[in-house]
Amino acid sequence: MNQPPVPARRVLLAAPRGFCAGVDRAVTAVEKALEQFGAPIYVRHEIVHNKYVVRTLQDKGAIFVEATAEVPAGSIVMFSAHGVAPRVRAEAAERGLTTIDATCPLVTKVHKEAVRYAEEEYDILLIGHEGHEEVIGTSGEAPDHITLIGGPEDAANVTVRDESKVVWLSQTTLSVDETMGTVDALKTRFPLLLSPPSDDICYATQNRQTGVKELAAQCELVIVVGSLNSSNSVRMVEVALQAGAPAAYLVDNADGIDATWLREVRTVGLTSGASAPESLVDGVLERLAELGYRDVGTVRTADETITFSLPHELRRDLRAEASGRTRGAPHTA
Repeated sequence: MNQPPVPARRVLLAAPRGFCAGVDRAVTAVEKALEQFGAPIYVRHEIVHNKYVVRTLQDKGAIFVEATAEVPAGSIVMFSAHGVAPRVRAEAAERGLTTIDATCPLVTKVHKEAVRYAEEEYDILLIGHEGHEEVIGTSGEAPDHITLIGGPEDAANVTVRDESKVVWLSQTTLSVDETMGTVDALKTRFPLLLSPPSDDICYATQNRQTGVKELAAQCELVIVVGSLNSSNSVRMVEVALQAGAPAAYLVDNADGIDATWLREVRTVGLTSGASAPESLVDGVLERLAELGYRDVGTVRTADETITFSLPHELRRDLRAEASGRTRGAPHTA
């Protein structure tokens, strides 16, 4: 008696995925600084939240520190993609440090919004996760005007000076749906609540969340490549489950895959957070192929064309370098 054919095992690969423009800019900035100035280059906090990226840059000569005081006087220090508070910049100046600012331009946008609304005497309700580096940096721009809102439950207890002058801002790496749920709760409490001129949540975060929702609709299992301290990666797992995926897991790399997850699974959805390099996705694909998932298709939900220039401190030196070569001056790496 003929047995019915066994459905093929397959992987659906989300597009876009992986490095966003801000992460690519920050990682490239560290590499370029090492090339131009030599090791060590000090970086305040992890340049991006990915273990593999941090370890790779450490091997090249980057030294990651948590406080400006750890950087030897007169050294070069780079600010991470998450941004820093003004006091950190002041500390660097006091220590005579040369600074390179790799803050994501989208985070810088939120910082500027915070400063502007504070100058206009607004109370700013910052939606985000307490202790996250981006939240600490944004809050530092206007500490007397900013109140951190962790979720809808905080709306009932927050107080403001003038209910006609309240605005919300957000951490750029949050879940879009959860953030808007919090905004709705705040608007119920403060009907005149002002929204920022444009959505604070990063375009790449939104695109990756849209992609993972599509995977959730087509797959029995969704795997997100990214580190546990990556806010946007953690949110993607949450979004997948909320969108109906029977199971979703976050892995740093192929070693994190548990073969027992794949029992009765015919279609695996695979994507990666905005700070995870494509090489890690390739490793996961190889591991899944070993486990019988050799058919790979792509689910594309957006096209990304945004790029960001390198920090101006590096671009200035690159221009000088190019000018020197044009005049016949010797080039030193």
